[in-house]
Amino acid sequence: MNQILKNALLPAMVLAISSGAYAAGEHGGHHGGGSGGEPGKAEDVSRTIDVTMMDNYYEPESISVKPGETIRFRVKNEGALVHEFNIGTADMHEAHQKEMQMMVEHGVIQGGKLNRDMMEMDMGNGQSMKHDDPNSVLLEPGESQEVVWKFTGQGNIEFACNVPGHYQAGMYGEVNFK
Repeated sequence: MNQILKNALLPAMVLAISSGAYAAGEHGGHHGGGSGGEPGKAEDVSRTIDVTMMDNYYEPESISVKPGETIRFRVKNEGALVHEFNIGTADMHEAHQKEMQMMVEHGVIQGGKLNRDMMEMDMGNGQSMKHDDPNSVLLEPGESQEVVWKFTGQGNIEFACNVPGHYQAGMYGEVNFK
């Protein structure tokens, strides 16, 4: 199968498999709760971890942190689809997946593209789909961004892609506390 056909079919297959899998929710900055930490300050960063997002997996697949440690994550999407790097609990990711489904349903996420103009759309009650929470980045193929995060507690924290179907395909990794 040639590369052009693969690039066209892969996003369509992921969206087809995941469509209707979740009820629509509202995208209103909920991914900060249950995140196991808080936004970090650049001057407090103790180390930098490079994270590569491929289609439905991360490199590295897990990370180790100390409680109270501030990490700079340099995140790059090397996959063919839009992907997210989001720090939180499994419950938080489950709730956020409903919000991400809404982004697909409204045409914000279009396989390998983001309609950034649609992210500004008012969804009612002052809610939008900006996806600007400090524990998360949403990237098109080839894009890079940083997340600076302070891990304040222990618990079952993971990083995940909540684009519909990606978490279920295995796109998540563990945060292990030392």
